[in-house]
Amino acid sequence: MSFGEPNNPYGQPQGQQPGYGQPQGQQPGYGYPQQAPQGVPPQQYGYPQAPPVQQPYGVGGYPGAAMEMPGGVKAVRVMLWILGILQALFGVLAMVASSWFAEQMASSGELDAQGQDAVDALAVMMVVFGVIGLAFGVWAIVMAAKIKSGGNGIRISGIVYGSLVTLGSVVNLIGMNPFALVSLAMGVLIIVFLAKTEGAAWFKRNTAQY
Repeated sequence: MSFGEPNNPYGQPQGQQPGYGQPQGQQPGYGYPQQAPQGVPPQQYGYPQAPPVQQPYGVGGYPGAAMEMPGGVKAVRVMLWILGILQALFGVLAMVASSWFAEQMASSGELDAQGQDAVDALAVMMVVFGVIGLAFGVWAIVMAAKIKSGGNGIRISGIVYGSLVTLGSVVNLIGMNPFALVSLAMGVLIIVFLAKTEGAAWFKRNTAQY
């Protein structure tokens, strides 16, 4: 059997199988990708893969991953610092003033026994209010310092603190204290920002630590 005339340039050379120039024994790759050489990564065919979706709770979406502090939580931290420092100063000043007030009234010599008892009771009340103010101030300062790394317990504590500040501000407003409007606004904002979804997500990212 002949595979064509020897002088025909378009004829198939003898000893080769049809395969567009492929050596004998090697099958042509009709539409299939050839195997990549060793050390070269295989080529991907088809549509390109979509980039990974950014998770809302940090890299990888796992709790404890890197996450930027929400703006509302940053505002809460600033308000806690302000309220804490002011309340601590008020507490210290109230305790110091109670002692000074009692000494001044006693040195006047115009008080009888009942008047002295009233002065002593007023001084004790000032000390009590001073201790309460100092305790609230320390509470707020500790929360402000722990907001960056704190867990859900700090968030709950902040909501309770904001509720007490709001309640105390309402009482002061009833007593015709216009400065209580500032603390009232801060107390409400603390509750709102900590109760929002982004605020809850920030504190729950470190739930495993608490």
